[in-house]
Amino acid sequence: VQLQASGGGLVQAGGSLRLSCAASRSILSVFSAMNMGWYRQAPGKQRELVAVTNAGGRIEYGDFVKGRFTISRDNAKKTIYLQMNSLKPEDTAVYYCKGGLGDITRFGSWGQGTLVTVSS
Repeated sequence: VQLQASGGGLVQAGGSLRLSCAASRSILSVFSAMNMGWYRQAPGKQRELVAVTNAGGRIEYGDFVKGRFTISRDNAKKTIYLQMNSLKPEDTAVYYCKGGLGDITRFGSWGQGTLVTVSS
């Protein structure tokens, strides 16, 4: 599967962005069975989990999200989304999507990143 992330950009603190990640080279039934997620990596920091949605609908968020972000998926479009509200300068990072049929905290395919910059 090939993952294509988009939607990053420059936003002021307190603003919102919506990221998308579309899967290509994947048939619909396979995508529907995939666990999908978003990670981010800020300059000089390790990559960290932002949110995960598994094939069964279970969702988990990183502790720092605190109700500001929402992950969702549209299996018909083979796409996942990350709605980010109340953005903070510390949310500035390259955001990556990841997907796989197993535990994506350990395995899976990465998409290219999309840069989110939050100005103060």
